[in-house]
Amino acid sequence: MTGTIIPVRTASASYDVEIAPGLLAEVGERVAALLPAGPRMFVVTSPGIWALHGEAFLKGFATAPTVLEVPAGEQHKRLATVERLAEQMAEAGADRDSVLIAFSGGVLGDMTGFLAAGYMRGIRYIQVPTTALAQIDSAIGGKTGVNLAAGKNLFGAFHHPLAVYADTAVLATLPDAELRAGLQEAVKAGIIRDRALFEYMDEHSETVLAGDVAALTHVIAESVRVKAKVVAADEKESGERMLLNLGHTLGHAIEAATKYKALLHGEAVAWGMLAAIGIAERRALVTTDEAERMGRVIRAYGPLKNFSANVGDLVALTAKDKKNRSGSRSFVLPIGIGDATVVRDVSPAELTDAAEAMMELRGEQVTA
Repeated sequence: MTGTIIPVRTASASYDVEIAPGLLAEVGERVAALLPAGPRMFVVTSPGIWALHGEAFLKGFATAPTVLEVPAGEQHKRLATVERLAEQMAEAGADRDSVLIAFSGGVLGDMTGFLAAGYMRGIRYIQVPTTALAQIDSAIGGKTGVNLAAGKNLFGAFHHPLAVYADTAVLATLPDAELRAGLQEAVKAGIIRDRALFEYMDEHSETVLAGDVAALTHVIAESVRVKAKVVAADEKESGERMLLNLGHTLGHAIEAATKYKALLHGEAVAWGMLAAIGIAERRALVTTDEAERMGRVIRAYGPLKNFSANVGDLVALTAKDKKNRSGSRSFVLPIGIGDATVVRDVSPAELTDAAEAMMELRGEQVTA
């Protein structure tokens, strides 16, 4: 099968992201070609994903990998889960030549990468993302980690995969809300670095949301190109890579305030993007027309679910964001459509105003 292959080249790693419908059944063959010595394979997945796609996934493997299952859900993205998986691997005889495969969405993908970074001080792993969010964003770039009670993704490491295989046909099995939430990350990619992608998502939203495989494949491939370029320029998030966090400062705060139960990650990021766009408009970084257009496209990939949170709590939680430096909050703001910047001078009052405006918008949304 011929797909789109996008290279990711950083100072410490070099690998390809392959994107194509129907790729899942050929993953085993791809892995065998990548690792001809035939190391012991361990797959981390959820029961639901394995029930839906496990049979197709196994078709390309000459020897079936050992399957390790973790229940789906952000509440399982904790150190205790990583420790349990590591114990299971050790009991099964995993060594330094063993290879992990993350066959999952973003939560298990992040955890599997972190498990690979830590097991025997680092083993190889491969990403086979099964959600729009993971295919667009989290499977690429080497960020791995788990959540702490204090906040999201506060404990982790940079550890790149050997390869990423994204089968866009599996997205047909996603619940509609999960597809829409994942596509918010593509909207983000368009806003920060690719106006053409943003305009495509604006003009073809009905086709994309209908699950048209060609349209989805295009959106995912262009989003991955954005991320690959940003990661190549700033592997360890010391500067430009922070732009990928548009909407995440308040988005992560919303997730923490609602105990990761009220919203999907992409839904929380969408709310956070609306708040960031509001700040950018008040600072004259975007025009009113641009702000309205960005907000309209974000809503087109909604509706955004309602949630309950205290504005003061949200503002306080942003102080725990991992992008902050020396006590100063880092905030990503759009500059027009197709560009963005990182600022460190968003005042508590400005952030409070943005959070209050975001909360007022909830009444205009259809809840799910």
